[in-house]
Amino acid sequence: MSDLPPLPDLPVTFRPARTRVVLLTAAAVIFVVISTVGLLLEQLGPGEKLSFVFTGALIAGVLLWLSRPKVVAEESGVTVVNFAGTRRLEWAEILKVNLRVGDPWVFLNLSDGTSLPALGIQPGINKERAVADARTLSALVEARTVQEPGQG
Repeated sequence: MSDLPPLPDLPVTFRPARTRVVLLTAAAVIFVVISTVGLLLEQLGPGEKLSFVFTGALIAGVLLWLSRPKVVAEESGVTVVNFAGTRRLEWAEILKVNLRVGDPWVFLNLSDGTSLPALGIQPGINKERAVADARTLSALVEARTVQEPGQG
């Protein structure tokens, strides 16, 4: 148990911070550049200029959506926010936190026999941070899950 990190105060939010910064910066830059180009082109009519702004906003919106994933650990359980939706889990529902070599993100093994991807912890740009976050979440799960007698 000495390899487990110290437990943080709850609530704690795990998210790929560097990836999020890149996505949010790209969203802002792309919106500004496309909108500026569209507005500065004198030969375009008002509708065409508006379409440039709309296209920039659409691309920025997609990048903002991609920056959405997070995992929030609270006293009462864990909330996993992925691209397509949000799922609330009780601590007892999580059997194991997995981040194997080559995995794009953490997978949570659940008591119903399924596995839930938790995109809020992903090793893409910052592998060390993702490994530390996965270990912390695993330690939180272990600390808050009551094992029944006979289980090891």
